[in-house]
Amino acid sequence: MRVVIVTESFPPDVNGVAHCALQTARHLVDRGHHPLVVAPAPAPGTAPDTDAPCPVVRIPSLPLPGYPQVRVALPSRRLAAALVTHRPDVAHLASPFVLGARGMAVAARLGLPAVAVYQTDLAGYARTYMGAGEAAAWRRIRSVHAAADRTLAPSSAALGDLETHGVPRVRLWPRGVDTVRFRPDRRDEELRRELAPNGELIVGYVGRLAPEKHVELLAGVCALDGVRLVVVGDGPSHAHLTEALPGADFLGRRTGDDLARIFASLDVFAHTGPFETFCQTVQEAMASGVPVVAPAVGGPLDLVDHGRTGLLVPPRDAEAVQGAVRSLAEDPARRNAFGAAARTLVEGRTWAAVGDRLIGHYEDVLAGRRTAVAA
Repeated sequence: MRVVIVTESFPPDVNGVAHCALQTARHLVDRGHHPLVVAPAPAPGTAPDTDAPCPVVRIPSLPLPGYPQVRVALPSRRLAAALVTHRPDVAHLASPFVLGARGMAVAARLGLPAVAVYQTDLAGYARTYMGAGEAAAWRRIRSVHAAADRTLAPSSAALGDLETHGVPRVRLWPRGVDTVRFRPDRRDEELRRELAPNGELIVGYVGRLAPEKHVELLAGVCALDGVRLVVVGDGPSHAHLTEALPGADFLGRRTGDDLARIFASLDVFAHTGPFETFCQTVQEAMASGVPVVAPAVGGPLDLVDHGRTGLLVPPRDAEAVQGAVRSLAEDPARRNAFGAAARTLVEGRTWAAVGDRLIGHYEDVLAGRRTAVAA
């Protein structure tokens, strides 16, 4: 099968859309298919795509004002030329909004079946960054996704939101996790001594440092006796958070085995973002055998089994986050039980398993097109 993956982000970007697009391309190659990736060009001077498993066509881009880590593709003939040259059987549109919307239009002109993967809560972002605009964001989402043969939602909450806002033909497709890279035996006692020289309990956050993540809700965790907060990631809120989270260790952006070592060396993983359609870092913490504290909204509702693998708390409630972390800090046996159960729960959620489910969605869409033509 020939597949074109049109994605709003791709490595070297570090985010959920980029990671999922990369894993999808890898799995397609592993299964003998022929993917092509079309993505915005990274910032000038960025290293080339040495780890890409397939050809990548880069579209000229500009940084998003106020958030230069995000690149927005400019109009370009390269997109249509790439689709025509690759001759795909199906178009995979990863979090389509700007480049993906153009990819959807090109696919429609060429008569290509399209599968759109919903990954970003754009309405929530509009509320965070502009204080309004949710209705306009949903109109854009509905317009783009309604043109797809199938929309794939990463969680039950996201699926419900899409259907509520009139997006048709929605199915559930979760995300995988690298259970070989992220595993409990990566725990590093030397690293733990560096991060917590007095034997403190280590609580970690991993993700973008941006307003929509509400990482400042972890301020109460910093105030707990015998607890050290570790923050991994980068973004426009970095300077603000260094003031809002006194005593926290900011480790910057980490990837690969280095990130896996940090995950496994935590005692508790805390996530604060209320706009997660899935939340990959929660799943990576669970694979690392670490109990999770997360908001009871969006993607974490599918991932965290409250009272068994972690604790779900009301969203945007700093006191609830602090209380959940305190309860786990005071009960080592409970932490260990949660961490072991978390690892067991995600062991079958490999990228290979969910990748095969994705190929099944492609095949369903192709069969539907053939049936429509025959009728």
